[in-house]
Amino acid sequence: MKKNIISLAGDLAAGKGTVSKILMKDLAYGIYRNGEYARTLAKKMGLDITGFNKYVAAHPEIDRQIEKSAAEYAKTHDNFIIDARLGWYAVPESFKVYLTVDIDVAAKRAFEDLERKGTENFESIEEQKQDMIERYQLENDRYWQIYHVRKDDMSNYDFVIDTTHLTPNEVADKIKEKYREWQKN
Repeated sequence: MKKNIISLAGDLAAGKGTVSKILMKDLAYGIYRNGEYARTLAKKMGLDITGFNKYVAAHPEIDRQIEKSAAEYAKTHDNFIIDARLGWYAVPESFKVYLTVDIDVAAKRAFEDLERKGTENFESIEEQKQDMIERYQLENDRYWQIYHVRKDDMSNYDFVIDTTHLTPNEVADKIKEKYREWQKN
């Protein structure tokens, strides 16, 4: 059964956070962010986000706890956005969106994002890019080992959009259009 929930997954620095804020405002929806929870845990443990990903790979109970929290939230809430890599898996009755982006554009976005500096502090865009490639692979491997799913299998999603050459508002508008079509069908 469909719920009025949009789950946003995607490549690193594809714009999930920014687009989710726009969707929240435009749709008057709430939000649930797994990433903030993970970054908070990483900071508490004194780890950067890639180090935390490595730690979680050896402690799958933490990953399960993070993903389970989104599913639990969806049991008692509606009209919200899930900003989480596996939100589509945790809440399959949501409108499942995946944002893609060119890795060079993603690395530049991430490098210039001041909010990431607490858990991602690199000297160059190239260093940021290499870390993102490693993190992406770590996540894919971990999700396969724990859940037997691939986040990069585009058949998991109702809508896939490349954000490389679009503004966040353009991305949000396209998501809203497809979401409304999904709700009607």
